Amino acid sequence: MVDATWGTGEPPRDVLGPVAGGGPAFDDDHPPAKELIADCVHCGFCLPTCPTYVLWGAEADSPRGRIHLMNQGVNGEPLTDSMVEHYDTCLGCMSCVTACPSGVKYDRLIEDTRAQVERRHPRTPKEKALRGAIFALFPYPRRLRLLRGPLRAYQATGLQRLITRSGLLERLAPTLATLDSLAPRLRTVPRPPQRVPARGPRRAVVGMLTGCVQSAFFPDVNSATVRVLAAEGCDVLIPPSQGCCGALSVHNGRKAEAQRFARKLIDTFEQTGMDYFVVNAAGCGSSLKEYDTLLADDPAYASRAAAFTAKVRDLAELLHTLGPVAERHPLDLTVAYHDACHLAHAQGIRTQPRSLLRDIPGLTLREIADPELCCGSAGIWNVLNPEPAAELGARKAANVLSTGASLLVTANPGCLMQIAAAAQRQGGRIALAHTAQVLDAAIRNLGPEALLNAR
Repeated sequence: MVDATWGTGEPPRDVLGPVAGGGPAFDDDHPPAKELIADCVHCGFCLPTCPTYVLWGAEADSPRGRIHLMNQGVNGEPLTDSMVEHYDTCLGCMSCVTACPSGVKYDRLIEDTRAQVERRHPRTPKEKALRGAIFALFPYPRRLRLLRGPLRAYQATGLQRLITRSGLLERLAPTLATLDSLAPRLRTVPRPPQRVPARGPRRAVVGMLTGCVQSAFFPDVNSATVRVLAAEGCDVLIPPSQGCCGALSVHNGRKAEAQRFARKLIDTFEQTGMDYFVVNAAGCGSSLKEYDTLLADDPAYASRAAAFTAKVRDLAELLHTLGPVAERHPLDLTVAYHDACHLAHAQGIRTQPRSLLRDIPGLTLREIADPELCCGSAGIWNVLNPEPAAELGARKAANVLSTGASLLVTANPGCLMQIAAAAQRQGGRIALAHTAQVLDAAIRNLGPEALLNAR
């Protein structure tokens, strides 16, 4: 039920306001903009689409509640622990952006706020250690690939199954238990060459992001992406020197770090002569499309970032624009398609992947209930907040399994890992695939078994 005090301009009853004392919450380096804050009319349309509000029913953990706290901050109130806690609990799924009838740019507001928090709020030693470990590992593909050997041995020996059955890890170390449950089954896939020529007449030259988690744990998705692009008439450029795009960093307020990653990626691809820059991970794509904002204050990169951003396309977005030329062979499958938040809400890409899937003969597409609610992955949110992430994952997995589909398809590695782990906890069985893998199987005439037996 919507709190009536919002209609009068009063603060929500359960927003934990800052206490007196201390300096102002925000400095002058891109604080959340007052004019964007003023766009929020407190209507409440965001509430049923916000994962944390759905979980807890607390105004302070809703988009309009967080905007209220931002307003207090820009008006000089201090940055308190309670204020930061409510910012931290936001998944950044941007479902509220889609739901908002007033066009409030909550994505811009929370991103600027988190950058302020990371610069100005002292973290506890435990928080520092966990975040430090995450950002020393996840944005570095080579470091992630070093984990493949030990992880494969851990899975192959049966030790993982033993630890999971014991329940000890979940009781003693929820964060480690979350990481353990998310680990995908690993397969050896050759790394793609630096340049893959188009099959048939060339229609475009595309640079391709291989990603961090994607390249380390889902190399088969990258291989499928390359084959599909080549089959659709694209020369694919894959410089081995590319690194992280900075998405995890920018989504968690580590702006300077994200800018370093962005500059390096621009340097790597700028002179390749590409027509488009293709991304097959939703979270990465949303950040890449905002490089022009991220580097707007950098005189050496502002115009270059804008030019780069103009070429960024999600895989489904580009394929839909080009139109199919490669024959699709039948796949007799019932598929549930999951909207990755940063594809549907941040990039507004919903119809394109569905259209590509429906064009495959024999494939039946089923929708998932409550598609606007995040699965709980949200970058590293499920690692930082394992218990509520598990609740959201359980909701999503139950909705997925209730479709009766034999295959779940989505466009983000985090979603694949999160929903797979949640479905397994519920004892459900469903195969998982990226959109690229389904298209690849149809083009290569591999049959449904190639997808159903993949994981």
